[in-house]
Amino acid sequence: MMLSRCGWMPPPDRRPWPDGAVHVWRARLDWPDASAVALEPILSGDERERIARLHFQRDRRRSLISRGLLRTLLGRYLDMPPEALAFGYSPYGKPALAVPDTPLRFNVSHSGELLLIAVTLERALGVDVEEIRRDMEVLEIAARFFSPSERDRLASVPEVLRHDAFFDCWTRKEAYIKAKGDGLSLPLDQFDVAFGPGLPARLLATRPDQAEARRWWLRELDVAEGYKAALAVEGAGLTLACWDWPTARYAG
Repeated sequence: MMLSRCGWMPPPDRRPWPDGAVHVWRARLDWPDASAVALEPILSGDERERIARLHFQRDRRRSLISRGLLRTLLGRYLDMPPEALAFGYSPYGKPALAVPDTPLRFNVSHSGELLLIAVTLERALGVDVEEIRRDMEVLEIAARFFSPSERDRLASVPEVLRHDAFFDCWTRKEAYIKAKGDGLSLPLDQFDVAFGPGLPARLLATRPDQAEARRWWLRELDVAEGYKAALAVEGAGLTLACWDWPTARYAG
């Protein structure tokens, strides 16, 4: 059975490989600019161009670190130079390795100053992290995007807990959407997730195919104060290992 929560650990000494497991890596993005720039040479030209188009320096730094760490980590798994990796994208924008015959699958999410990278073999997966914003009108947003049962559930949560409950629901739905890889073609109100005080993450119902809900593991990730995160993985029988990226090795 997949563990429901992460106990964050230092990375293993040996080269990781996720046989029968899902690996989730956590990294901070609040590096000095000079340390972030040191990752730039391993990015592709397209990646550097997309980052340069971002308006705010803060966003350029975060994006640069995210792409650089993703390449570094996947290169370690595949025993390849990170700059040699190539990526492809689904019609809905989900990234994948363009490496022949590799069973490695990954997904990435970053918000605020936190990055998560999830890795497994031959299974669809999605991860989502969100910095909790307490200035949002969460009931109004839920009315636009959540299913009727989720709206009712959120409205029943005490107001002091409502923003936390909203981001519990949002990250669980986003993780599933990302794992499916269907983008906005899968409306957020076409499936239900469990959320709220005392309720573990679970995919409750999928429409129109009710059997779809039984194909997925959905789990909360405890990542940091002020953040919510979730992981969705196709199938069962996996273990979960959660590791902290050794930031000090790269940030001065």
